Amino acid sequence: MTIEAIQKLIPANTALVELVKYQPFNPKPEIAKPFGPPRYAAYVLHSQGDPQGIDLGEVELIESDLELFRLSLQDKDTRTAQLKQAARQVDQRLMEPVRKLLGSTRYILLSPEGELNLIPFEALVDQQQQYLVENYRFTYLTSGRDLLRLSQESASQTPPVLLGNPDFDRSAGELIANQNHSNLPSAHLTRSIDLSKLDFSPLPGTAEEVKEIADMLGVDPLLGAKATESAVKQVNSPWILHIATHGFSESTPNQELPTLYDNPMLFSGLVLAGFKQKRTGAENGVLTALEAVGLKLSGTELVVLSACDTGSGRISSGEGIYGLRRAFVIAGSQTQLISLRKVEDKATKELMLAYYQRLLDQNMGRTEALRQTQLDMLKDQRYQHPYYWASFIVSGNWEPMKN
Repeated sequence: MTIEAIQKLIPANTALVELVKYQPFNPKPEIAKPFGPPRYAAYVLHSQGDPQGIDLGEVELIESDLELFRLSLQDKDTRTAQLKQAARQVDQRLMEPVRKLLGSTRYILLSPEGELNLIPFEALVDQQQQYLVENYRFTYLTSGRDLLRLSQESASQTPPVLLGNPDFDRSAGELIANQNHSNLPSAHLTRSIDLSKLDFSPLPGTAEEVKEIADMLGVDPLLGAKATESAVKQVNSPWILHIATHGFSESTPNQELPTLYDNPMLFSGLVLAGFKQKRTGAENGVLTALEAVGLKLSGTELVVLSACDTGSGRISSGEGIYGLRRAFVIAGSQTQLISLRKVEDKATKELMLAYYQRLLDQNMGRTEALRQTQLDMLKDQRYQHPYYWASFIVSGNWEPMKN
């Protein structure tokens, strides 16, 4: 693999930005500890010219600012001024130095490293106190090598598959209980759970979301007791796979999951119909990231994981994130729309409907459709806090869909 091969796949007015973690080395024999503290660096590659590199500073200093920024994003009651200050501090350390190498480039293919995988760069704030989403378009990649994989696309085999509002008490083939789920208020529900408590609520916003998108696509959605783990496992390269439910990403194994303790791909997943029946074996109502790796998604142009924490996972230095994000790439999908934290049910429904309208009616690119949706939310008093609009990112192919 050569730099030249990658450069041929970088569009005009676009730059590949790879953020890396490294340890400086001093080879002098008198140095007792030749390796210094770890640091972040950035490499910038345009379609023409040599790569440019820049040191960004010590990991410890940057990640302490990252933590404050992430905590500010997670609470919708964080004052905007306070959040912008935290976002500006991270920008000063990361993107302000990189912008000096970008020139007039506004489209960024971004490959983060380590903890940088867990922040939306769109919500950073520049010197003019503007969010970066207002002037830049970010598409996330696991590495620059993704450009080669994305250039070798195959065609989808089947129509879109959409699942939502799983009946966690029942699965297909049994009586469907709790028919009044759709009447529950969704304004303050989030799409995340604690698997050990088994007290998580249904998500009426996901039912409305999936029904309306299914109407746009002309397909029948899988709702309630039909939104099962087996239904997901049976897909065969659908054009679009959309799953709207509770998601989870945990740092340690959970007793509700299989006990392959050393596999980090078991710590992230999606909860589907029948989970509360506490079945054992392959069909237990939880689709883990490890199981998602085996899905048939070659040719699938878009996977939407409309749930909490679907872009999170176990971080491995130099290897990226082990979780649903990696799983759906390995399974063959071109593009993933994923969340970096807890997301609110109602606001997520609004974001998803606006996203699909731009994708389908206006044939926007998969990244630009999200960016324009975010810009609209930023103008809406209800959703202008980044808690709402900066929860999802696009990873993979940024272009308009072909099917």
